[in-house]
Amino acid sequence: GVLMLVAIGATAQQRLLDPDSPESAQPSAIQVLRLLAHGDIEAAAKASNAPERRLEVFRDYRKRVGDDEFKQVFARYLETHVVAEVALGPRRLIVWDLGESLSGQYFIEHDGRFVMDDVPSPARTELARILREYRSGYLKY
Repeated sequence: GVLMLVAIGATAQQRLLDPDSPESAQPSAIQVLRLLAHGDIEAAAKASNAPERRLEVFRDYRKRVGDDEFKQVFARYLETHVVAEVALGPRRLIVWDLGESLSGQYFIEHDGRFVMDDVPSPARTELARILREYRSGYLKY
């Protein structure tokens, strides 16, 4: 996997993490997903580097799909598996296989823990590009 990332022009900073790695953001991701599956958007939004903005995103989405569907969407993540976790400095991209599609979550290490990365940055843009390559099949998992 790492060679593939380097082969597509990635920087030496990018690397795939083992899910058991102490550097993995997956435990934080699962904690957030559990909160969302229970509909606790306020607590989930606090696990962001832009909590007010994240709360607004969650509220808008819940309003659009309804409370039950909102909870079911996030509960589905907990029933699927992570296909890759890409590290780029303190940032992480977690790629989930939801069956019909791949979904990504962005995290950043902040004060010794991982929070959702909701602040635009060149590194986050690079991780979004990597997610598009997984979705297009250019990157295999």
